[in-house]
Amino acid sequence: MAIDEEKGSRFIREFAKLTSSPSMAIVDLREFPSPVRMEHLSRAIGGEVVVDVEKLVREISGYTVVDARKVVEAFSGLEYAQLFGATTERALVFTNVESPALAMMIVRVSHLKPRMVVFHRVKPDEEAVKLAEYEQIPIICSEAPSVEQLVQSLRKLYRIALRIKLGRRVKPPPKISA
Repeated sequence: MAIDEEKGSRFIREFAKLTSSPSMAIVDLREFPSPVRMEHLSRAIGGEVVVDVEKLVREISGYTVVDARKVVEAFSGLEYAQLFGATTERALVFTNVESPALAMMIVRVSHLKPRMVVFHRVKPDEEAVKLAEYEQIPIICSEAPSVEQLVQSLRKLYRIALRIKLGRRVKPPPKISA
C-alpha cells in the first residue's frame, strides 16, 4: 500500500470503488401507486418549502432517498439514472448532505431532473438555491429526526396512496413531531 500511495494511490482508489457500489447509496426507492401532491409529501416528512418555483401544486409519482456522500463516491454519470426508478416525476431526497450546492450540482449536470429535491436536516446554501431556481426545481427541507424516521414517513405516505388507489379514503398524513 505504501508503494501505491507514493505513486498516487491509483489501486487504492479502484479498490474503494469496488467496495462502494451505487446500490449502497440508495436508501429507499418507491413508486407511488397513485400520484401524491407535493404538499402532502412535505407535510408527511415535516418539511419546509425553501425554494418555491410556484409549481408546488404538482404531483409526484415516487421518491428516491439517497446518501449524498455515497452518491458522490459511487455513481458515474450513467449510473445516476438508477436514482429515478420508473420515472423522473419524483422527489429526490438527499440525506447525509455536507454541501447542498454539490447535491444540486449533481442534479444540474444530469439530463434527468427530479420534480423536487428534499434535503434532510440541512438548509440549502445560496448556490444551491440559485441552481434550484435556474432548474425550476422546488427544494424542501425535512426536519425528520433521523433518516429512519424520514423513510418511515415516506413509506407511510406510500401506504396511504395505496389505500386511496384501492378506494379507501384517508386524511392527508399528519406532520411528524421532532
